[in-house]
Amino acid sequence: MIPIRDTAPCYSKPYVTWGIMVVCSVIFVTMYFMPDALSFRLINLYGMVPIRYSHGWVGYDGLPFDGYLSFLTNLFLHASWWHLIMNMWFMWIFADNVEDRMGHVPFLIFYLVCGLFATILQWYFDPTLTIPVVGASGAIAGVLAAYFFLYPLERVVVWVPIFFLPIVVHVPAIAFLGLWIMLQLHNATTAIIFDNVPVDVAWWAHLGGFIAGSLLYRLFIRKHYDQEK
Repeated sequence: MIPIRDTAPCYSKPYVTWGIMVVCSVIFVTMYFMPDALSFRLINLYGMVPIRYSHGWVGYDGLPFDGYLSFLTNLFLHASWWHLIMNMWFMWIFADNVEDRMGHVPFLIFYLVCGLFATILQWYFDPTLTIPVVGASGAIAGVLAAYFFLYPLERVVVWVPIFFLPIVVHVPAIAFLGLWIMLQLHNATTAIIFDNVPVDVAWWAHLGGFIAGSLLYRLFIRKHYDQEK
């Protein structure tokens, strides 16, 4: 199922959401047109390479120790057009309402904290990985968690791609996002139980972001939202 839009009303302009989308897109397009060697070095430097932090917290493959900066900078990097488009699409649909309920600055802090926790959990469960973990999906998972609890009965309009027919259905957010998180849990645990399963998605980052969002979203909600809207 591919989400098209949601039905939850939004009463303010989601400037932070738009800003994050612009930053991620500009960075990706800029790196896409860079020489391959430079792009490769930057994505290894600012992406989170778990093994760099797993052996005495020293540099790896000639890269300097960065003071854990990549645990945050990786949130603004993406590996492919599809990776970028899917993350930004979920941001476009779900993040505006969460920012509306939190306010601009609290939402930005919430987003970064969820992304940081997501990256840490991915490193914890895959500490010997030698390729960079990149993408906004861990932070976005935190946003999805907040939406899950704030708008459980709002409808998500989804396209069901059966033989490319225009089949569009309305499902409650609690059902759509509940299915999404169960899929992340299934894939994450499968990757641990079965050693020969290829993994090219940071499933634990998705779970980490969702867990952080579930636990923390209440701390960022505006107390006088009803009066302000």
